[in-house]
Order: sequence, then C-alpha cells, then structure tokens
Amino acid sequence: MKLLRRNEVLDRCAISSTTLHRLIEAGQFPPAVTITSRRVAWVEHEVENWIACRINQARRE
Repeated sequence: MKLLRRNEVLDRCAISSTTLHRLIEAGQFPPAVTITSRRVAWVEHEVENWIACRINQARRE
C-alpha cells in the first residue's frame, strides 16, 4: 500500500488545491490519513478508484 502526498494527489487528479479542498469539504473525495500532526496523505488505490469513477461518469454523460 502506497500513500500519496498532497502534491502527488493534485498532479494525479489534475486539480487545483482549491478544488481538492472543496471536494474534501463536500465529502466527494477519499479521506486523508493523518501521518503526523503536520502531515496527511491519501491511500493510492483510493485516489485511483476516485479517478476511475470520474472517468466512467464522464464517459456516460
């Protein structure tokens, strides 16, 4: 299992920091894992699943 830092998530998802924050606040993005009091990360496969769902959703529209 691999963890992704914020910048890696932004690069993989091709979204801005503001968009990531909005998605998190809306409950539309996988939750981050707290690593330390100053560091969070996301589980790679959860982010990949989120991307795949977005692709599938876009292709259905």
